[in-house]
Amino acid sequence: MSLETRSRDTQERTFRKWLNTKLESNGYPPMSSLVQDLSDGVRLIQLMEIMGDTSLGRYNKNPRMRVQKAENVNKALEFITSRGVKLMNIGPEDIIDGNLKLILGMIWTLILRFTIADISEEGLSAKEGLLLWCQRKTEPYKEVNVQDFSLSWSDGLALCALIHCHRPDLLDYDKLNKTDRHGNTRLAFTIAAEHLNIPQLLEVEDLCDSNHPDERSVMTYIASFFHAFSTMDQAETVSRRVVKFAELMQSVWLSRNDYERRIRLLLSTLSEKQDQWLATSFSGTYADAKEQSSDFTAYKQMTKRTWVTEKQDVTNLFGNIQTKLKTYGLKEYVPPEGLALSDLDEAWKTLLASEAKRSRAINAQIRQIKEALRKTYADLANDFEHRLHLISSELAAIDGPLEVQQQLVEQIQTRLPALGDALQVVANAEDQCSAANVEENDYTVFTTQDLEFELELLVQSIHKKFTFIDNQIVSRNMTNLTPAQLEQFESTFRYFDKDDSKVLSLSEMTAALASLGIVYSDQDMDFIYDQLTKDYGAVTFEAFINLMVDITEDQTSPDQLRESFRGIASDKPFVTELDLRIAHLPGPSIDFLREAMPSTKNEVGEPEYDYERWLDDVFA
Repeated sequence: MSLETRSRDTQERTFRKWLNTKLESNGYPPMSSLVQDLSDGVRLIQLMEIMGDTSLGRYNKNPRMRVQKAENVNKALEFITSRGVKLMNIGPEDIIDGNLKLILGMIWTLILRFTIADISEEGLSAKEGLLLWCQRKTEPYKEVNVQDFSLSWSDGLALCALIHCHRPDLLDYDKLNKTDRHGNTRLAFTIAAEHLNIPQLLEVEDLCDSNHPDERSVMTYIASFFHAFSTMDQAETVSRRVVKFAELMQSVWLSRNDYERRIRLLLSTLSEKQDQWLATSFSGTYADAKEQSSDFTAYKQMTKRTWVTEKQDVTNLFGNIQTKLKTYGLKEYVPPEGLALSDLDEAWKTLLASEAKRSRAINAQIRQIKEALRKTYADLANDFEHRLHLISSELAAIDGPLEVQQQLVEQIQTRLPALGDALQVVANAEDQCSAANVEENDYTVFTTQDLEFELELLVQSIHKKFTFIDNQIVSRNMTNLTPAQLEQFESTFRYFDKDDSKVLSLSEMTAALASLGIVYSDQDMDFIYDQLTKDYGAVTFEAFINLMVDITEDQTSPDQLRESFRGIASDKPFVTELDLRIAHLPGPSIDFLREAMPSTKNEVGEPEYDYERWLDDVFA
């Protein structure tokens, strides 16, 4: 049997049962066949009078001739149309002649108009609203996932969930055998018919044994559940509204009590702390002043921060109470006398004034003792930083031949141990300040940690300067490399020398070459590394530079450069801008050469560039 045929049979049976419920509830006998029973128009008129709750007037109750049947059917169709129901492609002859497909379409239109169209859920209506209602009601049931009006209902669990959601007394959902599709569906049909007055419009097989249960039939049946439970839902809505208001008022009442309790306690605590400060006196000893200073610091870092947080929370709580009351149009809350936020603000201002007075009193007691320690430490720290600055300036000013620079850096290195000893003296002075609880010093901005950091930077700078000079000495002999190449290779070596050991491991060398776009097989890389290690003892900067010379094979010499310029100049002792452009040199290179090479103007005013003289100056 095809899906279309099966769906038509299901619809015929479902729609007939749905119509029979209307007829039987009004004292009419049920129909046994839509095709036969609707063909004379009598049953159709009866149904329209029931659905429209009105009389259609006189009609042929026992029609025998076709014209009489046509009059009856036409009267019913005109009534349907008058109610705003649009019928498509169906006329009296289709019903008289028993065109089941068109008859089912007409009945589905009636079901939509009189049963489903008035369903609304969160702004959605008809089919979408009914589907959303089903999804919301069955959402708590993890085995149920309603996505449509077909396969989602094939195991009976969605029907059981709808019943259990509204009437948990009728079935125990947790005890259902979730795999018994037929049993669950049959149970839901039975309970719906016997306890909820929902007629069984479908058969168990219509849902459980079909690859695609008929959507219109299922919607018709499920709509009966919606209408059956609508009254119950309305009652629940009323109850929820009352419960929500009661919960709101209880929440406001609890919040008000909480606010009054907390602000009263906070005000009392602020007053007690100020009374405690007033009752405290100094004994005149540093130990006593130090202890009171520590207590005051602990108060600011712990107790006061707790109060600040509580003050903010109380303020927010008051605002929340007022917002909640305003949102629901309720009377504004007025705190009892002395418990308003303005009272708390005044108490807080008084606390801050007392706190400032307390702080001044403590500082006055220990100021003289701390002053000498401050100056001693500041003199040592400032002097040490000055020494660091002088050495840094010397390092930055080093100039001259590379060997001379190397000697000067070595001389600076010999002064580092004395700096370490001086820093220890500064640290000892800082320890004495810490022991006396000196937490501020207006005579210096340097801490021992600052100076340790600056000394470490100086040590690193000396080391980097020494390494740089060593590398420059090596690079100086690599005249076959351009300055740009030397800079690139040197920066690459320094970057991949992660441990600053001045040598590259196999993995570091491999990564360095790869960053330059040079990639070898593992076997070739092992051979190169072993050869460099054999020749130089390790992959030093010198070894790396020589390797790059071999790789780049750029052996340009002064003589080669002269020959190159002569070729561009066509053996003239000078070169012109036109010669350079004919040689296809890049624009930036031409601009540089024009600025760098000395020139004279010929008889027509064009510059002639003396490359011989320029190369002599450069290589000299």
